[in-house]
Amino acid sequence: MQLMQVGPVGREIPLVGITRGTAVQWYDASAVTERFDRRFFADGGMGRLAAASAAGELPEHELDPGARIGSPVSEPQALLCIGMNYAAHAAETGAAPPEQPVLFLKTPNTIAGPDDTVLIPPGATKVDWEVELGVVIGTRASYLADRESAAACVAGYVLGNDLSERDHQTAHSGGQWSKGKCAPGFAPLGPVLVSADEIDVVDLRIRSWVNGEARQDSRTSDMIFDVPAIIHHLSQYLVLEPGDVVLTGTPEGVALSGEYPYLRSGDVVEVEIEGLGRQRQLFAGA
Repeated sequence: MQLMQVGPVGREIPLVGITRGTAVQWYDASAVTERFDRRFFADGGMGRLAAASAAGELPEHELDPGARIGSPVSEPQALLCIGMNYAAHAAETGAAPPEQPVLFLKTPNTIAGPDDTVLIPPGATKVDWEVELGVVIGTRASYLADRESAAACVAGYVLGNDLSERDHQTAHSGGQWSKGKCAPGFAPLGPVLVSADEIDVVDLRIRSWVNGEARQDSRTSDMIFDVPAIIHHLSQYLVLEPGDVVLTGTPEGVALSGEYPYLRSGDVVEVEIEGLGRQRQLFAGA
C-alpha cells in the first residue's frame, strides 16, 4: 500500500495506491481520513484504509501529471534525524564512525512536498543536500525491549532530503546542529509513503544529483545503524508517537566533503531511493 497527498498546500487530497500487477492504481482516501497525520496513524488508519480498499469502498482517482504532490505525512509530532550514519559519509567529514546513533531534530514545519521550490535563507552560503531514508512510526514506541518490537512499530518508509546550511550548523551552532537544519522547506518528503509490508529497506540504492550531475550513489546497507537498531535506541530516551518521522542519515557525496560547491539560486537537486520514488527541487533566492 502506498500513500500520497496531492493538491495545493494545506488542501491536499489523501490518496492510497494499490499495486495491481506491475501498475499502481490510485484511490481517493477521503472517506477514511482528511489527511495522513498523526491522528490517522494513531487511530489505526493504515488498517482501516486497507480494509476500505479491500472492500471496494474507495473511488478510483486519476492522477493529474501537473498536480502538486505534497508530503505523504502531515503534521508529525516530531521529525527526528540521525547524523553520520553511513560509514563512507562519516569518513568524508573526517569523523570516526559513531558508537551510538547521533540524534538531532528538525522542526516539523520544515516539511515540504517533494518537488516544492526551496528558498535559500537570507545570507546563506553553504546550503547542502542529503538524500535520506525516512521511517514513519505507526505505533507508540517507548522503552522497547528488542529489535523485533522496534520493527513492528514502523508504518512505512518515505524518501527525504535533509537540507542543511552548514555554516549555521557549525559556526553558529553553539554545539548543536539544528540551527542549520530548520529553515522553511528544509525537509522535502515523498512523493509516497510505502507501507512496511511492501518494501525491504535493508539494501536499497540511494542517489542524488545536482543540475543533472551525480553526487551521491550508495546503498542503505552502508548504514552503521539499521532501522530496528535506530528505533530501539531512540525509544530508550524519548517516546516516538504515531506519525513521527525519523530520517536515518545520508551517504557520502555532499558539499560538506569539499568535493562539490554548495547550492546557489537556480540549482536543481534531485534525490531518489529505489522503490520510494524521486524528488526534484529548484533552489531560489540568495
